[in-house]
Amino acid sequence: MYGDSTYWLFMIPAFLLVSLAQLWVKSTYKRWGQTRNSLGVTGADAAQRLLQQGNLTDVSLTQTPGQLTDHYDPRKKTLALSAAVAQQPSVASLAITAHEIGHAVQDREGYGPMRFRSMLAMPAQLGSNLGWILIVIGLVLGSTDLAWLGVVVFSGGALFALATLPVELNASSRARAMLDESGLVRTEEERGGVASMLKAAAFTYVAGLGAAIFQLLYWARLVAGSGRRRS
Repeated sequence: MYGDSTYWLFMIPAFLLVSLAQLWVKSTYKRWGQTRNSLGVTGADAAQRLLQQGNLTDVSLTQTPGQLTDHYDPRKKTLALSAAVAQQPSVASLAITAHEIGHAVQDREGYGPMRFRSMLAMPAQLGSNLGWILIVIGLVLGSTDLAWLGVVVFSGGALFALATLPVELNASSRARAMLDESGLVRTEEERGGVASMLKAAAFTYVAGLGAAIFQLLYWARLVAGSGRRRS
């Protein structure tokens, strides 16, 4: 597989897309993570204010290790902020915190796309791990039907990535609105910084979808080519 030039034809663009997204979000975070917001509010302070403003009294706040590991866990109703975001009064801290609280609001409202994505999570993970195995077994055994079944199963990962996009974009839209309504963002520079952080973060999900599609297209092309050779 790795010696197949076609594999690299699909995987190199996927790798470059993901690398570009990571570079963009890290460079954007480096800039706005070092830019102090005008109120001197840390991510943890902002979280307390926004959770109270949104009447999200059942959401607990905790810290999580690592950088840019911030997330909201709907199963535990927990908002986990990385140490830098929780403790530093930066523009980036406001953007990241508000975005994750946007997910908490989605959870409380039973936001349809979020529920759909949650339903896909386990099948998509299983499909990503099992799909390529079925494809390889099908190709080795000469069973095109089994190989195509593997492609269908593997496509769950791309479907999950696609379902993630509206959830993340909506959370970012909610984040901007919450920050404006709460008065946590006061200057045009801060609004621009928040927008830059959210756009960079959103592109990581676009890149993830693109990479998933490139992988899916590779497997589909491989199976289709095998089928033509046998016929």
